[in-house]
Amino acid sequence: MVILSFGVRQLRAVCVGVVAVLVLAGCGGRPEGVLAPVALTAQGTSLVDIGVATTRLRSDKPGVIFSGERGSQLDFANIVVSIPPEQVRKVGEVQWPKKLPGNPATDFVTVKAEDMTLAQAKTWFNKRIVKTPGRQALVFIHGFNNQFDDAVYRFAQIVHDSHSDVVPVLFTWPSRGSLLAYGYDRESTNYSRDALEKLLSSLAADPNVGEISILAHSMGNWVTIEALRQMAIRNGRIAPKIKNVMLASPDVDVDVFRSQMADIGPKRPNFTLFVSQDDRALAASRRIWGNVERLGQINPTLEPYKSQLAAENVTVIDLTDLKTADRLNHGKFAESPQVVQAIGLRLAQGQTITDSRIGLGDRIIAASAGAAATVGTAAGLVVAAPVAIVDPNTRKNFDQNVEAFGNQVSDSAAATGDAIKSTTDVGQ
Repeated sequence: MVILSFGVRQLRAVCVGVVAVLVLAGCGGRPEGVLAPVALTAQGTSLVDIGVATTRLRSDKPGVIFSGERGSQLDFANIVVSIPPEQVRKVGEVQWPKKLPGNPATDFVTVKAEDMTLAQAKTWFNKRIVKTPGRQALVFIHGFNNQFDDAVYRFAQIVHDSHSDVVPVLFTWPSRGSLLAYGYDRESTNYSRDALEKLLSSLAADPNVGEISILAHSMGNWVTIEALRQMAIRNGRIAPKIKNVMLASPDVDVDVFRSQMADIGPKRPNFTLFVSQDDRALAASRRIWGNVERLGQINPTLEPYKSQLAAENVTVIDLTDLKTADRLNHGKFAESPQVVQAIGLRLAQGQTITDSRIGLGDRIIAASAGAAATVGTAAGLVVAAPVAIVDPNTRKNFDQNVEAFGNQVSDSAAATGDAIKSTTDVGQ
């Protein structure tokens, strides 16, 4: 096992108070429909051409394309993202438009968004893979609490900032983009594992492909490992063209991971694990899942993890000391210039190696001591309700979950929901 440490100082635990949270409310939510193509151009921009495979249901809303609901089959699209000039952006960040249409001189914008059939997707992929050095594909699987545009723009940022000369393929599963929808998202990963296995098997069977790397984040690690496990059981091993599997902040039970690796067997790709002991999102997940360690939050220098990871020949990159703008410390792998460029370097050399729409009420749930157990419950709605009045993201998530929970929501939460609707009507 190889352990790498990034950063120069130990991060202090941050306690987010209600006052600080309310101050942030002035930022508001970002506009819906950012994936609607724009005709504007600007000098110095860069384009990232992404192939999309998804189990999401199509949306009828302009610029949304795919919703957080589950589709009946694997669907495909081609999204081309324009990234603003280097001098106006910070590496590791997605510059979201504050209004529509976005300005390509300062914002991430979409310049192309087209549906594809399976045949068209294969044509798109093969035209690009034959022109790529090493004929390498990079498959990204996003995490929990990601709407479709979250996944697209975050992947575009990773590909661009890592300087990875690969064909980018996004596999996106149905996430509702709400911290309160944890249970739905988790089941959506199970719903999607067969589709991901088929996608990876199809890429590996393509004679034009030289190598496949996989980068998974958060809950996306569950569907990734499960798809690889199924492939190994079905075929006796993971497809040899799959060389690298990068597990960033995996929201996976450590005991289950050990069992999955045993099922995958010794003929496996190079596995790289990104961990951070101050990952507050995984701390919440740990409480939900019976206080069992999540793989992405372990201390790899302690037993039994040190010996187990060494026995599995897993490379570990410890990001605990790394400081980024991510308050939950859950998306460090993508937001740190050092880490994202290290990923690109390792891909280029053939070596082993969040953005999420979080409402302010969601942040309170994640940050409050003992509140993690309320995530995905009626009690969680009560916690989020007061802030939902002033924060558009939380309000949207809250309203959706009030409807979903129905009679399970307490009278106090229902009363607050009525107040929110009244406040929204007044605002309109």
